[in-house]
Amino acid sequence: MKMNTLNQPVRLLILAIYIGLLVASSQLVFGSWLPPTSEKGLWFYSGLAALLLGNLLVSPFFTKPVDSISYGVAALIALLTINPSKYSEFDSIMWLIVLIYLVIIIIAGILSISTKSSNSDFVRKVSQSLFTFCDSFGSARFVFSLLFLFALVVFHRDNHREFLIIGGSWAFFVGLQPLENIVKIIGRFWTIWSFTKPIESCGEIVGHQVPGIVLLRKNEDVDVQFGDLLVVRADDGQLGTAIALDYVGFAEGLWLRLLHLNITPELRREIQNHFSRQDECQAVKIDKNYKTLTDQLQFDKILKQRSALLGIVAPDTDSSRLRIELVRNDVDLAEGMLVEANIGTKTVLYQIINGITKEEIVEQRNTRGYVRADAKKIGYWNQSAGRFEDVKWVPQPNSPIFLVQASVISFHKDMVGYFPDTDYPVTIDSNLLVTHNTAILGILGVGKSFLAIELVERIIKDDIKVICLDLTNQYAKELDQYYSLSEEQSELDELASIGISGGSNVQQNVEEGGSIQQFHDLAKEKIKVFLDTTNQTKKIKIFNPAQYEVWRQDSKPFSGKASMVALTPTEITRIFAEATLEVLQEQGMSDRAKCCIVFEEAHSLVPEWNAVASEGDKTATNGTAKAILQGRKYGLGCILITQRTANVTKTILNQCNTIFALRIFDATGMDFLKNYIGEDYAGVLSTLEDRYAVVFGRASSCRDPVLIRLNDRNDFIRTFRQP
Repeated sequence: MKMNTLNQPVRLLILAIYIGLLVASSQLVFGSWLPPTSEKGLWFYSGLAALLLGNLLVSPFFTKPVDSISYGVAALIALLTINPSKYSEFDSIMWLIVLIYLVIIIIAGILSISTKSSNSDFVRKVSQSLFTFCDSFGSARFVFSLLFLFALVVFHRDNHREFLIIGGSWAFFVGLQPLENIVKIIGRFWTIWSFTKPIESCGEIVGHQVPGIVLLRKNEDVDVQFGDLLVVRADDGQLGTAIALDYVGFAEGLWLRLLHLNITPELRREIQNHFSRQDECQAVKIDKNYKTLTDQLQFDKILKQRSALLGIVAPDTDSSRLRIELVRNDVDLAEGMLVEANIGTKTVLYQIINGITKEEIVEQRNTRGYVRADAKKIGYWNQSAGRFEDVKWVPQPNSPIFLVQASVISFHKDMVGYFPDTDYPVTIDSNLLVTHNTAILGILGVGKSFLAIELVERIIKDDIKVICLDLTNQYAKELDQYYSLSEEQSELDELASIGISGGSNVQQNVEEGGSIQQFHDLAKEKIKVFLDTTNQTKKIKIFNPAQYEVWRQDSKPFSGKASMVALTPTEITRIFAEATLEVLQEQGMSDRAKCCIVFEEAHSLVPEWNAVASEGDKTATNGTAKAILQGRKYGLGCILITQRTANVTKTILNQCNTIFALRIFDATGMDFLKNYIGEDYAGVLSTLEDRYAVVFGRASSCRDPVLIRLNDRNDFIRTFRQP
């Protein structure tokens, strides 16, 4: 049994005995059970304070800066009640020395507290030095001993009887601590003769992997599992605690890796009291026989999270990529899961993107196979700002990595998706989504159109108007809350009729024949009314370029007749794009988005030059691309949706600053996306589940590419369309 393991009632009993002995000393010196309340009684009260505030009640283990401040202030108040001018010059000098010392203790404690969270390495070292100073010289025992010695010399040096009895009493009660030593001796005898299990080694330390890792050759008759606590020598040679990780090989016994825990000085002293006789090359398992220690250790972060402890930081980790050496095989991992590591004082999140098997030599010809996971840095989650912030450094080698535990998703209207199995949301900026253009890429049936429709709703809510060029006729149905087909039908019929009428419009000037100019002028007129800033009733227009019959005269007239050719959807798309740009140019330049053109089935509306259906489509695609490129300064942008990345014009696609990449199989699409999201995320695209996407770009709340789970349509409607 050790003094530091005594419970509170026993400490109170010892305190009561000491106070009784101090009272007896007062009777012996002054002939009174109560000491004088004058300055001569200062020795008694300082001794009482040292006992009460020192070893037995308030801080029996170590002294924190806040404790040293409390002791210094209490002693200073007692000292200031004395008028030094009443005594000799020697006494005044002693009074001044004690006063200066107490002020230094108080200032050191204040500075240690105020500088402990500094980002400067020098300031942190100063704070740690001040902490050590307060712990060593600011304890109650030290401070009140100084006050006691001052009182002993000043008030009792002329009376030899008082000087010897009071000084001897202090040395006996406070200096020698007889009751504490008696308890220690009893504890040792109890350990020898009791039936409790003595300290048993569970293995021999065979090496250190600095920082933080210990290699242990485990004894065969001891069972040690992942997460068990052990006492071992730390990197600095002092006794500390470690947590069992995994077995790394077999050479004259099983080799077990241990991870050191960061513990408080108080707990370190407690461990040293328990295991002072432990051999420095041995490790001891902490179990139910050491309940006091386990009760204190349960507050350690690693022990709280050991069920989530996944691995340690592996070599070759850099400022953007985390290499994780996994220490468990009982956890189901998947691409997209989040892990967290500490960088300085911040908890930084990473996303797992890959796994690879590795092998290393343990000893001689013995090898060990293990799994290493690769993760990309996401950043530090700023709760108040609701977004991730960049942290520009790396975690320490061998530091622990924790798996972010699955949580219930709390949907809210601003999130476009969330990190898989977490409640960390990803949001988008509608203005940047439009002004910097957006692409949604993926194969058929993975959720592209529903994502595009959701983005359109968000754009509309932010007072940005939308023109959808939709070959699927899906948008009118899904967006019926914002779009009434019956109200728009008359305008659609008018556009259709003027296009058809051009089939018989033969002109001597070929360019005036057909209905291209008439269709363009009418489309511009309708779009101008729609984009008028005073028109707040309509937010979206939907056109299907494949439903319009627009004619182009293809030859000189002969006998009143000429060859006529119907425009393709690609050519009609150009008309809408150019008409929209012309209207916005007339309104003037704008830093904010005004209109977004949605190209649904973009491979049919703006095809690549080698995927066109006719030669005229090449010119039409170039015209549409030119309108989009020029449109940004006037508030015009686009959302491009396609399942065939290779067949869409790269002139527009390369201008899309925000990318939503869903499941893709074609090599062309993956090669294109590597330039945006990197090889790591491009490599996972072929295995993505439905409604999972890699998101990257200016409009995203995450600065780097991230893999997210997109909103389900029903969840989005329920949260976004609330009254």
